[in-house]
Amino acid sequence: MSVTLDHVTRTVDGLPTIRDVSLTLEKGTLAVLLGPTLSGKTSIMRLLAGLDKPTTGRVLVHGKDVTGIDVRRRSVAMVYQQFINYPSLTVYENIASPLRVQGKPREEIEKRVREAARLLRLEPFLNRTPLQLSGGQQQRTAIARALVKGADLVLLDEPLANLDYKLREELRAELPRIFEASGAIFVYATTEPSEALLLGGRTVCMWEGKALQIGETPKVYRHPETLRVAQVFSDPPLNVVGIEKRNGSVRYAGGVEAPASGLYARLSDGTYRVGFRAHQLEIGKGIPGRHAFPATVSVTEITGSESFVHLTRDSVNWVAVLHGVHKFEPGQTLDAVLDPDNIFVFDGADRLVASPASRWGDA
Repeated sequence: MSVTLDHVTRTVDGLPTIRDVSLTLEKGTLAVLLGPTLSGKTSIMRLLAGLDKPTTGRVLVHGKDVTGIDVRRRSVAMVYQQFINYPSLTVYENIASPLRVQGKPREEIEKRVREAARLLRLEPFLNRTPLQLSGGQQQRTAIARALVKGADLVLLDEPLANLDYKLREELRAELPRIFEASGAIFVYATTEPSEALLLGGRTVCMWEGKALQIGETPKVYRHPETLRVAQVFSDPPLNVVGIEKRNGSVRYAGGVEAPASGLYARLSDGTYRVGFRAHQLEIGKGIPGRHAFPATVSVTEITGSESFVHLTRDSVNWVAVLHGVHKFEPGQTLDAVLDPDNIFVFDGADRLVASPASRWGDA
C-alpha cells in the first residue's frame, strides 16, 4: 500500500496553509513531519486522513485518486496531543471500541486487544479507567486504540507534547519498536529535532506550508540543503554569522580574520553565511586550527549533564552546548571557538555549498 500527495495546495480564507507539497509514503515506513507551530504539519495530516480536501492537487492511495473521499471510507487512525479516551470505559473497552463499531466477533476483539495491550505494555491496566492512569499510560491507550483498528495509515499529531519529560522519554524510546511491529504507514508530527532523530525514518522538513526537504532523517540533519532547513533542524537555534572570503583568508562579520582553512579552502572568493549548531561551538583559548571570537556571556543554563552558554557578540546571540557543569558569570568575556571543518556554509541564495557531511562524501 502507498499514500501519495500529488502537488497539493490548500488555501483557507485566502491564506495558503499548504504550498505545492508532493510526498509518497510506503507501507511499513515512518515519515516525520518536522517544523515549528503553524508550519503546516497538521494540515498535511488532515489532507492525508481525508478530513480536508486540497484546493489543488490529488491524494492517491495505492495509485487510486481518493481526493475528497470521506475519512470514514479510508483506512486511517489518528492520535492527537490530548488524551482522547472514553473516561467511563476501562482501558480494555477503550481499545476494543473501534472493533466493536466494526462488528468484529468477540474472539477476534479479545485477541487484538490483548496483542495491542502487550505491544503498548498495558496488560496490567486493562481493568482500570483512564482517570486511574498516568499521562503516559493514557496516551499509550490512545495509541493502542489507533493500532487495533488495523488501519493502513496511522497519524500521530505531536502525541507526546502534553506529557512530562520522563514520560516523553519513555514513550519516545518505545515508539520505534511499536512502529516496526505494526507494519502500517506512520506519520508523526513534531516540533522537536531531537524527537525526529530518535524516531528515524524519513523527515519532511516543513516551513510556512512548504516541504523544504524530504529524505532519510540522519541525512537531512547532516546535510540540510538550505539555511532554513538547518534552522528548522536545530535546537537550540542555529548560530549564524556572515563571512567574506578573499585571497586565502576569511573575514567574519564583526572583524575577526583568519586563514581560509578547513571547508573554507574549497570556497570561491565571495560572501557567504555560516551556520553552526550549539554543539559545534566550543569555549576556550589557543585551540590549534580553530577560529576564536571574543563574546560576552548572557546567561548559563545548567541541566546537569550539559551546560547551555548563551553568548552575545556584536549584538548577535549565539548558544554553545558544553558537556558537564560549567558556570560562567553574566557579563564575563570569553572566546567562542569554531572549527572550520565543522560548519555549514551557505551561498547568497542560502543554499548549502559545504558541510561536514560533504567533507566525508556523505552528501
